[in-house]
Amino acid sequence: MNNNSITAEGCAALTTAFNSNPSNLIELDLSENKVGNSGIKKICVLLENTQCKLEKLKLSDCSITEEGYKALASALRSNPSHLIELDLRGNDPGQSGVKELYDLLKDERCTLKTMRFLKSDAAQEACECLTKVLGKSPLLLTELHLSEDKLGDLDGEKLSALLMDSHSKVEKIKLNNSEQTEKSCSVLATVLSSKTILKELNLINSRLLDSGVKEICEGLKNPVCELKILELSKCDLTEGSCSALASVLSSDSKLKYLDLSNNNLQDSGVKLLSDGLKENCKLERLRLSNCSITEGGYKALASALRSNPSHLIELDLRGNYPGQSGVKELDDLLQDDSFKLKHIRS
Repeated sequence: MNNNSITAEGCAALTTAFNSNPSNLIELDLSENKVGNSGIKKICVLLENTQCKLEKLKLSDCSITEEGYKALASALRSNPSHLIELDLRGNDPGQSGVKELYDLLKDERCTLKTMRFLKSDAAQEACECLTKVLGKSPLLLTELHLSEDKLGDLDGEKLSALLMDSHSKVEKIKLNNSEQTEKSCSVLATVLSSKTILKELNLINSRLLDSGVKEICEGLKNPVCELKILELSKCDLTEGSCSALASVLSSDSKLKYLDLSNNNLQDSGVKLLSDGLKENCKLERLRLSNCSITEGGYKALASALRSNPSHLIELDLRGNYPGQSGVKELDDLLQDDSFKLKHIRS
């Protein structure tokens, strides 16, 4: 029946027709019709009929919102023992709609085995996999914590499909201590280049290497990228990643916090990074602790900050080797009234 012609009025007629003998109806496909919430409420009358034996209900792309999801959940609670498959892809459940149906799945009387929310099969598979691991659907989360043991064999492309789906509300993702490769960094770049609400990415203690970070930087430079916090501590980075990172900092990136601590950047890397701090940079917090920086790197940082003094408020340089001249360079900065810099940790 998926011809975009069935409306709420048609749903009422269907319900009336089948309600007289509902046990004959096993599968109903109303996908790609203008059913809407009012039409769903008509269908719910059929679902509530104790004689109803419907097993498969397909309602993808039917303009259903939270109100319709709530009605469906209520109907299935009142008569939970028959439906085994429910397809709701391409609708807009909102957080409360998703929660309504996931709460329904917890009901021991509920026979639902397959419930589809997401447009792509990859996103659906990722959602189902992570629900088993996390004990809660990722569609209900604003923070997704996926260390190595939780990621398991989950394909990076499935994860990216989930994050890019319009139903995802994830703003923070932690992939620390996970074996991210250059390929998975390319997948992350695709996510960052897409219109998501992702604000924070934690990749601490992942062996990204310079090549992986260069991939991620391509995503960060995309104007649609909303990322504000990027943590790359202990990622086996060298000066080879610093030019790409500098390019991000000097672009219109929304990045406010960058953690590069515990990487072997050295003075040569910091000098490259400093080029990104000179113009247009909106970065507020920069962590460079334990990065093998000496006087030359400190001098480059001080020079860059003098040319763009109005944004950075925190700079962490602990565990490096400034020497007398490096300490003086930064002390002089702190005494300059044009600087917002409030914290230098050295």
